[in-house]
Amino acid sequence: MVRPISARLAQALRPRRLPQSSPRVRQQQRFASSTPSAEEVQKKAQETLASVQKGLGQAFEAGKKFLGPVGEKAGNLLGAYREPLQYNFAVFREVLKQVYVAERLQPPPVSAFSSVYSSLWSRARSAQYWRELVRSGDLVKVGIYAVEAFGIFKIGEIIGRRHLVGYSVQ
Repeated sequence: MVRPISARLAQALRPRRLPQSSPRVRQQQRFASSTPSAEEVQKKAQETLASVQKGLGQAFEAGKKFLGPVGEKAGNLLGAYREPLQYNFAVFREVLKQVYVAERLQPPPVSAFSSVYSSLWSRARSAQYWRELVRSGDLVKVGIYAVEAFGIFKIGEIIGRRHLVGYSVQ
């Protein structure tokens, strides 16, 4: 049975307890490193926040430069909300890192891509597959999926060109 992501994330973030050798003996184990003091933790948090603010500040300036006057107006509209947005983005990024580690995520191997594409190509060339689609009525679903894929491709082209039609030639 597959547990929902929230349950798996909660389990991954739950502190781990080491097995005790004897239930009557409750001694705290010490490891080679010591527990950092509150000042050290606070200093590390401030350094992290400063680096995040610097990086987001640079991204913010690049966005303003890229978007021109519209970007500057949008940046000025943020005003006092800029810092909380930067902080929330940093927290979101750290949560994503923890989810990535907890779920043991990794990109699929190249062999998975090749097997999927070979399967799709063999189906597209098979006349029996198309006959079965017409007979079962799934041809409409396949057509809708094709239109969606084409639309996403065209939106990507528009974003890549940064123009609705054609390229900007100056």
